[in-house]
Amino acid sequence: MLSSARLLQRQKQSMVASPQLIESIRLLQLARAELHQFVEQELEKNPLLEPASNDGEALGDVLPNSGEDQYTGASENVTVKPTSAESPERLGEWKSLRNTTNVPEGGRPALDEFAACIETLHDHVARQIALTAFTPQERLIAGELAAHLEDTGYLRVDLLELAGRVGARETDVERVLATLQHFDPPGIFARTLGECLEIQLRQRDRFDPAMAALVANLEKLARRDFQALKQRCCVDEDDLLEMLHEIRALDPKPGNRFQSGAPETIVPDVWVTPSPGGGWQVELDPDALPKVLINQTYYAEVSRHTAQNSKDQAFLNECLQNANWLIRSLDQRAKTILKVATEIVRQQDAFLEHGVAHLRPLNLRTVAEAINVHESTVSRVTSNKYMLTPRGVFELKYFFTVAIASCQGGDAHSAEAVRHQIKSIVAQESPRDVLSDDDIAVRLKETGINVARRTVTKYREAMNIPSSVQRRREKRLLLNGDQAWPPHTADERGS
Repeated sequence: MLSSARLLQRQKQSMVASPQLIESIRLLQLARAELHQFVEQELEKNPLLEPASNDGEALGDVLPNSGEDQYTGASENVTVKPTSAESPERLGEWKSLRNTTNVPEGGRPALDEFAACIETLHDHVARQIALTAFTPQERLIAGELAAHLEDTGYLRVDLLELAGRVGARETDVERVLATLQHFDPPGIFARTLGECLEIQLRQRDRFDPAMAALVANLEKLARRDFQALKQRCCVDEDDLLEMLHEIRALDPKPGNRFQSGAPETIVPDVWVTPSPGGGWQVELDPDALPKVLINQTYYAEVSRHTAQNSKDQAFLNECLQNANWLIRSLDQRAKTILKVATEIVRQQDAFLEHGVAHLRPLNLRTVAEAINVHESTVSRVTSNKYMLTPRGVFELKYFFTVAIASCQGGDAHSAEAVRHQIKSIVAQESPRDVLSDDDIAVRLKETGINVARRTVTKYREAMNIPSSVQRRREKRLLLNGDQAWPPHTADERGS
């Protein structure tokens, strides 16, 4: 058989994503800040685009179908209304949800009105330095020490190096540091954890030799080596329990009670409010939608002067095409988010009514089939998007959890609801009856949740809940030497 090269022609069909289609898909995944930044860049590049005002005409250019648009999914209780500055119902809906009068004329609560003026740790320390009777040199040293104070309250600086920098003796720096260590909150300006605890204990007049030995052996305390601690501190078990209870009452990071900067506010993209006729009202936050429009007057004026120049006219037509694409993409993005959010609300109606224990298992395919889109579209829409509900602000991905089978053949349980059940069981357990993972699995099966012991362990560790042995030891400390506690066996003390 002889082989030879031949030229063949074949016809086939294939889908090729255009650059604009790829960009439209990327718009779905952008978070709120990223979307506004992208629109700002388009406004700078395209002379035909301009930011829209907040009146109804401008919003209509952004969303052509600005009239009431009912998304009728499988339930009629969920009503979707696109955001509009002319919606008079919004004020009443929010009032019925929050029962508050702090609602501005625009219909949304001004979140800035609820934010208090935050005092940082450095502001708090600077105010105390100003009120302390320091000499000019001591005040300079105190300012340098405060400049090296970490947000946790610890001091990370070499005192000898700082003394040389300010032209003072190391003993002067240590004397100023000793004064600063008496500032509020107790424990700041410490250089180690042991020094932080020592400062707090001294201010409580509880730094006796036994407590000093305990602070000097914090590594044994971390390992729960109580036998060695009793020998080092020369105390019995009841005294050790009392000392450990005092240590637990101290703050290892005293600076954390202050915020290091302005709090970051999560602004929801979707608002869910009770509907007056029953069910839920789902709508987009108007600030989440960048408002742009095409300046038709400017386009017509420029077109008359570029009619004879094909190059300029081609550039103008490209700008017009890109502007139309951006407006359509923003419109499609808003409608897709609205559809996905509405279906999530319809599926998780029990969660909105009764709480996390009634969260249903949900996956991307269920939502995608309900609104007739691809799973990847739902995944992009739910990334970095947040929903405000009567039960708080949640990321849209929070509502998608795996299913846990039911023992009684009923509906499956959500993994998030199971984690909530585990946390509730652990919170309600008695110090004298700490439950193991097997016991928790049995308790869950009694409520109809079929879950294995290893699954309980995985969920417990994911929530940073200690094991039953660690919880038993910690709850024993909380009893603070209670005489009602039964005598400990040698095995228990060794564990």
